Formats: sequence, C-alpha cells, structure tokens
Amino acid sequence: MTKFDKSKLPSRYTSIGPSSAPHRSYYYAMGMTKEQISQPFVGVVSTWNESAPCNITLRRQAQAVKKGVLDAQGTPREFTTITVTDGIAMGHQGMKASLASREAIADSIELSVRGHSYDSLVGLAGCDKALPGVMMAMLRLNIPSVFIYGGSILPGRYKDKDITVQDVFEAVGNFSGGTITQEELEDIEKVACPSAGSCGGQFTANTMACVSEAIGLALPNSTMAPAPYESRDEYAYNAGKVVMECIKNKIRPRDIVTLDSLENAARAVAASGGSTNAALHLPAMAHEAGIKFDLFDVAEIFKSTPYIADLKPGGNYVAKDLYEAGGVPVLLKALAEGGFLNMKCLTVTGKTIKENLEHITFPKDQKVIRNINNPITHTGGVVGLKGNIAEEGAIVKVAGMSKLIHKGPARVFDSEEAAYEAVQNKKYKEGDVFVIRYEGPRGGPGMREMLATTSAIYGQGMGDKVALITDGRFSGATRGFCIGHVGPEAAVGGNIALIKDGDEIFIDANKGILEVNLTNEELSIRKKDWKPKKHDYQSGDLWKYSQLVGSALNGAVTHPGADKEKFCYADI
Repeated sequence: MTKFDKSKLPSRYTSIGPSSAPHRSYYYAMGMTKEQISQPFVGVVSTWNESAPCNITLRRQAQAVKKGVLDAQGTPREFTTITVTDGIAMGHQGMKASLASREAIADSIELSVRGHSYDSLVGLAGCDKALPGVMMAMLRLNIPSVFIYGGSILPGRYKDKDITVQDVFEAVGNFSGGTITQEELEDIEKVACPSAGSCGGQFTANTMACVSEAIGLALPNSTMAPAPYESRDEYAYNAGKVVMECIKNKIRPRDIVTLDSLENAARAVAASGGSTNAALHLPAMAHEAGIKFDLFDVAEIFKSTPYIADLKPGGNYVAKDLYEAGGVPVLLKALAEGGFLNMKCLTVTGKTIKENLEHITFPKDQKVIRNINNPITHTGGVVGLKGNIAEEGAIVKVAGMSKLIHKGPARVFDSEEAAYEAVQNKKYKEGDVFVIRYEGPRGGPGMREMLATTSAIYGQGMGDKVALITDGRFSGATRGFCIGHVGPEAAVGGNIALIKDGDEIFIDANKGILEVNLTNEELSIRKKDWKPKKHDYQSGDLWKYSQLVGSALNGAVTHPGADKEKFCYADI
C-alpha cells in the first residue's frame, strides 16, 4: 500500500492542519472518513449530459474511474462540465457555441480544480470540443492527469451497408435533390445512430481520441472500444489506478506533451485521414504547454506522413472496425515501423511509446489499416494551403479525393445561411468556388462548421464538381474540396473579405496553393474600401469570446498561455 505525503500537494490547503477544520467539516458532511481526507484528492471530471448520445455513458464510466482511484488509496471527487454537441448544433446558429465551448470546458475545469485544490485529474469526454478542452485543462493545470474517451457509437445499418450521421446529413441533400423520398430520409435518420457514443467515422471526436493515445495522455488501446462495450469500464478503472501512479512518480502532463509528442499526434491524424479540426486543437494544446506549434507546423507533418487507415468519411470503415483491427496501437505500430514516430516520448503509463508498442504486432488479416509500405496515399489525409487568400494558412482534408486541383469563379456569401439557401435552391453551377466568410473565430463569432452545406452539395451530386473555402471550419465528417481555417479571417480584414463574385480562385492541394487571381495592387485598392462588419452578438459569452479569441493559425485560443504564466497551479 502506497502512503502519500500530502504536505506538498495542492489539497494540503483544504485537508491538513487546524486551519483546515472548516473544510474537513464539509468533507465529513459528504460521508468521507478521516482516512479518505488524508489521501490525495483526484478530480474526476466528465462531460456527462443528456444533450446527445456522445456523453450518456460517461457517468457510468466515471464510477469505474472512482473505484480505481479508491483501490489505489486515492480519494475521488466527481464533477461535471458542459459540452456542445456538433451534430445537434450543426446547420444553425447553435454552431457558434461549439468552438467557444472548448474554452468554456477548459476554463471550468481549471476553476473547479483551483477552487477545490485537487491534486490530480481524470477527464472523461465524448463530444468533439470536449476532448481537446479536457486535455487543454490538464496541460494548463499540469497536475498528474489521465484522459479517457467515452467511446464511439456503433454503426447503423441501411440497405446492408454501415452508415453514420454523415449519411443522414448527405441524405438531406439527396432529398432536396429529389433522389430519395421523405420516407427514405426518415428511414435513414432512424437507424443511423443505434447506440450511445460519439460519431463513428474518423470525424473530430475519434480523431482527437487517437490524438490522446498518440500524445501519451490516454492509456494504450483505450479509445476505440465503442461506448456500449463493458470493456470501457475496465479502461476507466485502470485510468483511476494509473493516475495515482502518476502522483507517486511525479509524472505531469507537460512531461508527456512535448514538441516530439505533438508531432506524433499530428502523424496519427494524418495517417488516419483525421479531421481538419486537429490543426486547430493541437496548436491550442501546445499553447497550454508553452510550445510553439501552429497550423503550418501541423501541415508540414501532414505533408510527410503516409495515409494508411481506410476510415470514413473518405474511406470505408468506422471506429468499431479500427478497434477490432487492434485499435490505435496498431496504427502507431505501423507508423513506428516506418520511422515516423518519436519513440522516446513518455506516456501516462510511465513507459515510453516504444515500450508501449513492443508487444504489438501488425495484424495481416484486416483491411482497416494498411502496411506503411503500401499506403492509400504517400502524403497525409489532411494538407495545408497558403497563398494570397490565406497568408496565415488554410487546411483541407484530401482523404478519399481524386481531384486535387480546382479553378473556378467565386460565389461569395457573408454567412453559412446564405450559402446553404443557395445550395437548397440550386443557385450555383459546376466549377463554382463557394466563398463563405465572416464565419471565423472572431467574426462568426465562433468559427462554425459547414457540414450542413457541404453535405447538401454532396447529396445533390455536386461534391466533386465545386469547391468551398471559408474562414470557418468543417466537420470531421465533411468530404469534398472544402478548405477551412482561412486566415487572416474576414472580420480582421483578411484578403478573403476582399473577394468578389466572379473572381477566379485557384486551388492546388498537391502544391499547397490557395490564390485569387488578383494583383497585390488590386487587393490594396479593395482593402482601402473595406469596412469592418459587425456581428449580431454584442453581449453574452459569444461577445466575450469574440473579444478574446486569436487566429486559427495558433489554435483560436483566448488567453496568453503557459509562456506568460507566473507560476503553475501544480506548484502552489
């Protein structure tokens, strides 16, 4: 039995000595024993709620975490935080709350841990922004921490094929295009999401789940087991035990998340054809650790990483299939065998990535993950772009695409709603480049995802015939020539604000180019006539967010980061 010395842990302020008698009286009120009060306090935070299936198993999994903590002589203290579920927020004003929720999640965890002086943290998350939000809080606080993903949803079945929520969004486009009936649409929506868990393809939630393992904050093979599987409780229990070992061995998140491990995480995203949102979340996580790692750094790694996992939306398989093929460890093993991983990186197990992968063999009797020498493509499923429209860069998911060059006239919209209406009414033509602006972090505010619009285009059979660029974002479920994170955004006078209908846009995803066919002189003339556009959110949290948020280049963060901190919470 490990005996922990609390004299240097944060909880000493609320549990040791005569001055802590009032605090201890509160603990006794909750049924705690003297022994439990004398043990390290472990915050067990989850994003449990009934907003969406992504989160509804987290309360159960949190109980398993608490049991693991208790068995390892720790004292768990459970609390919850919010989520905004993109699948429900998508396609309307609610999506403005999505990215802002990432900051709210990180901030609320920070405040709860600071306020109650917890010694360590186990974080359970389900939805897209909750995963990076929880990991950002871990890095900000820098107390021993372990991350747990709630698990993915099981695939739906329709006409003998696996389907996901992506298929429902695209079915809306099919319906508007007249290729399916309303009855067929209803049949699809009823079967697409048959269980608890996050969206099943390699969309943002599963992408960031892979990141949590690749970066070392989650237990090996803990992420891809579907949410309904009882094995998830075993991973949660072990996470509770492991966090106590992290306290004992003084392993902190910033010991784990380094430039090398961030590069490993970016490799895992590229190799799996993951979400473009990783290019937003990885810089934000780096920011919390005081590491420079921006969109261009991420894009460089994407460019040099083979794409090997045949996962939706660009491929054929879902998270459940990846789990059955051996999970994220198999993906990492393939990358390691190709020399693409930094093998000395520490993980929450107390072992290095190399040690964690030593017993893993690459399975040959599966089709989900290819051998590193036989990739789907030799460059990553996500690539970065730059040019006179995107001086601070942009990002596009090319996994599953065959056409990587596009030239066409701009169709300019100052909101997603205007673009969606044009699609629904089929007021566009083959070759067009949709330009959706004033949807960036500051101008939206909130940098909305455009899945409803892109899915409708695909549903109308035009997915490979047009392109779309935006200073907003795309869902991990988006497919087609859809370029997001264009910076500087329109709201701060970026060149995307100067484009007019009919301007020729040129995109080359092979060479990483995003240009409008205008001279610097013409752009300068237009810039003189440009006037800032005021958004409708002039009070409340979205106003506050728009005042604080920075560019997508650095992760759309809202505070100065670890570089500016005077002291770290873990050292109080």
